[in-house]
Amino acid sequence: MTNPDTAPPAIAPQPLGRRLLAEFLGTGLLVTVVVGSGIAAAELSPDDIGLQLLENSMATVFGLAVLILMLGPVSGAHFNPVVTVADWFLSRRDPEGFSAGHIAPYVAAQGAGAIAGALLANAMFDVGTTLSEHERASGGHLLGEVVATAGLILLIFALVRSDRTAVVAPAVGAYIGAAYWFTSSTSFANPAVSLGRAFSDTFAGIAPSSVPAFVLAQIVGGAIGVVLVLTLYPSQAVTPHTHQGESHV
Repeated sequence: MTNPDTAPPAIAPQPLGRRLLAEFLGTGLLVTVVVGSGIAAAELSPDDIGLQLLENSMATVFGLAVLILMLGPVSGAHFNPVVTVADWFLSRRDPEGFSAGHIAPYVAAQGAGAIAGALLANAMFDVGTTLSEHERASGGHLLGEVVATAGLILLIFALVRSDRTAVVAPAVGAYIGAAYWFTSSTSFANPAVSLGRAFSDTFAGIAPSSVPAFVLAQIVGGAIGVVLVLTLYPSQAVTPHTHQGESHV
């Protein structure tokens, strides 16, 4: 049993402005990692698509885990509108849960950050910013996005509800890295990231015409993930309060 006199102090609630900055930075740097490593991979391994994907996925695994660890104590490290909405829905009966009034600001910060992250990656690699022409919205790709997003939501909140938040960062990084390979869509699993990647006509890009279908598939996957969480983990061991610094990705 923990001695209350020696237990570490709780992390103080963060002001909304600071949390939004963390979401902007986290989502932006995540897209920078994805797009930038995709550009580097295409330059380093121009004749081997499999090796390009390996390089891109490995950078994303490590980059995402680091960003969650770095910014989770500030904003909860959502970096993803689907995660934000799921966090609100799953904690809506808790008076200290994620506030519905914070959904729109979080999503706006994530979207703006994603676009900024793509522009930053383009600039670092001296690639002109043009909208992607990489069409991805086939039936198989959309099914892949449903699967990837459902699995992501289930993973995050299964860990939160079973009091294993300490392993969220490596677990989510590992899951997304694996989903690059086991889904046909390479696991965007994030509406904000899908939007941002439309602003780079490079290896990791997605045509703007494919983005709405991807986002819809991600929303469906998120809903399925929430249902699975409520079915498998109907009660939670701890309250996943974002303002207490617990990472939800």
